[in-house]
Amino acid sequence: MALLQGYAQKMERLQQEIERIVSTKEATVGVAINGMEANDTLSIRGRRHFPMQSVFKFHIALAILAEVEKGKLSLDQQIEIKKSELLPGLWSPIRKKYPEGTTLTIAEIIKYTVALSDNVGCDALLRLLGEPEAVERYFSSLGFKDFAVKINEETMQNNWDLQFLNWTTPKEANNILAAFYENKDGLLSKEHHDFIWNVMKGTKTGKGRLRGQLPKGTVVAHKTGWSGKHKETDVTAAVNNIGIVFLPNGNYFTISVFVTASKESFETNERIIADIAKAAWDYFNDK
Repeated sequence: MALLQGYAQKMERLQQEIERIVSTKEATVGVAINGMEANDTLSIRGRRHFPMQSVFKFHIALAILAEVEKGKLSLDQQIEIKKSELLPGLWSPIRKKYPEGTTLTIAEIIKYTVALSDNVGCDALLRLLGEPEAVERYFSSLGFKDFAVKINEETMQNNWDLQFLNWTTPKEANNILAAFYENKDGLLSKEHHDFIWNVMKGTKTGKGRLRGQLPKGTVVAHKTGWSGKHKETDVTAAVNNIGIVFLPNGNYFTISVFVTASKESFETNERIIADIAKAAWDYFNDK
């Protein structure tokens, strides 16, 4: 009992440290953190709806893999991306590399979409699923209710207000991370499990967020999201990062941090996430 009380007190100190980090910021921050033990859990605004922005590309990839598991798609299936689908003005390494259009495998498109946050790749995957809401229906069928996907990247990036239609709670983001990493229900074959988590470990975006203050070489499997600033109000709707942080002792923790309604600079918003991740790292390494 004394040991459990000690853990509880340490987790309480971690929560207090996170609340201290966010208390001076002009931003609304949601956090969920889960360790491998049941008592290693905390959340701040954990049930609030936060706009996902590109975080939802992880969920889209999982919905595609579900179709691959059913035999309806395959990772080596060739998909044509036409020049007319290259979404001018939106972030796309695919468009930069293939300005006249190209043909890529589904596996290649997932890597662009998740690891490089490619918007053209994202919408190509959504076309394979039929519509954005197919992603929401898939996760709802698995019991994940605090999550919504209504629109694609093209729509989201062209209308500021519509981005809020694609939302999650920090707690549900962590629940989905854990469900697909632990894979206790056999949601993915070993091949597809290894594939998506290797892609997540290879994410190139968000170097100043979850990974920002962690020791060099720390493995983080993660997905980022960012809204940019509103041109008139200067408010940032989303600077996000969800993922799994792997510890030197072989353990890991899941962490989802969402920053919204922020009047802070981009660098400060990223630093909020980095500070929270470092506080969690210190907690789990000190156990």
